[in-house]
Amino acid sequence: MSIFSRTRDIFAANITEMLDRSEDPAKMIRMVILEMEETLVDVRASAARCIADGKEMRRALTKVEDHQKGWTEKAELALSKGREDLAKAALIERQKLADMADGLRDEIKGVDDTLKTYETDIAKLQGKLREARARQNAIATRFESAVTRARARELLNGGRAEDAFSKFEILERRADFAEGRADALGMTGPKSLEEEIAELKASEAVDAELEAMKAAMKAKGK
Repeated sequence: MSIFSRTRDIFAANITEMLDRSEDPAKMIRMVILEMEETLVDVRASAARCIADGKEMRRALTKVEDHQKGWTEKAELALSKGREDLAKAALIERQKLADMADGLRDEIKGVDDTLKTYETDIAKLQGKLREARARQNAIATRFESAVTRARARELLNGGRAEDAFSKFEILERRADFAEGRADALGMTGPKSLEEEIAELKASEAVDAELEAMKAAMKAKGK
């Protein structure tokens, strides 16, 4: 398929209709984008060759025009020397170059017109490509959302949610048991009579030592 045929097909394509007819819209739009990108590369390459051809033709035209001026000068010189025959021959050569220059100008105009067509096609292709990529992003978002909703509904409506909550209840019972053991280890029973008497004796010893320290500090101060 030629570049122009592919380009016309892309311009005529309605992306929305293509996606509506496709069983796999994501795959279809990837193919469309790939085709557009390849066509855009080809059109740009052709435009580059067209620009190069135009530059070459313009250089050739400049040389032909310079040669025309040279034959004009030669014709004038021959005429000034009385050689009308040579002047006429020089003018004939100049006319040949003039015809060649006209042909080059026509070719340059054709190249310029073709280049304008390429520029228009490139702009349209880029617009179509932006549209296709926007569609691709929208479709990807829709698919992702649909998959997420399906997973959520499967979790809520299926047995997986009940299984998860059952596991939570088992873990909570284990945590209650562990906390109960910790609380039990910290529990203390009522004090025995011997323990209470021992605490009293210890308290009396501390009080006596405290009073002795006070008396010593008082005596030192005097």
